[in-house]
Amino acid sequence: MKKDKMNPMRENLNVGFQLAPSEIGQFVKKGSIIFDMYDHATGERTYFEKDNVITLDAGIHAARLFKDNAEPNFGMFMLACGTGATGALLSPDAPDPRQRKLNNEIERKGFSATTFRDSLGNAVAYPTNIVDFTCTYGEAEAVGPLNEMGLLSPLSENPAQKTPNPNNFPTRDTTVDVTQYDVLLNYLTFGVITKPSTATLSISWRITF
Repeated sequence: MKKDKMNPMRENLNVGFQLAPSEIGQFVKKGSIIFDMYDHATGERTYFEKDNVITLDAGIHAARLFKDNAEPNFGMFMLACGTGATGALLSPDAPDPRQRKLNNEIERKGFSATTFRDSLGNAVAYPTNIVDFTCTYGEAEAVGPLNEMGLLSPLSENPAQKTPNPNNFPTRDTTVDVTQYDVLLNYLTFGVITKPSTATLSISWRITF
């Protein structure tokens, strides 16, 4: 079993939409995830909690939503898993806010649940600034040596239709029209964990706005 410690989710930093563009790169914005995989064949469970990076493109996406609630079509709508984190297998390079797509996406899926939370982490029926996005991959889904994942606002609600932004980290061209591509809103790298075809994987991604 693998378990990494972090601060309680309710202590994570808020997203500062009030920052000027020149300050964005100086402010560390984070969300948090819970990764829970259970192998039905062996009974083994792999679990960890980890911070992630909110991308610079998430700021552009938020500005679009504030400007016109008819565009874009989706907010955070899918979770994607991949095998393309750079660096060492067990200690990959830290995620960078300039990331615009997964390096090697193998599967994406819509959320099974979205839940508002209060400041203590309790589920509530009224809107708050804290939202949990939960996605569950079945035994035959997302099989492989996983080491990266991210939240997406896709162009299509069909997970088989992928339109990743070709302009990716380490370069980031701010003149690229992101409305033509899937937008990566949050990104995470972690030491490689192989998901077998006998395991289910549940990922809960908590974002504080």
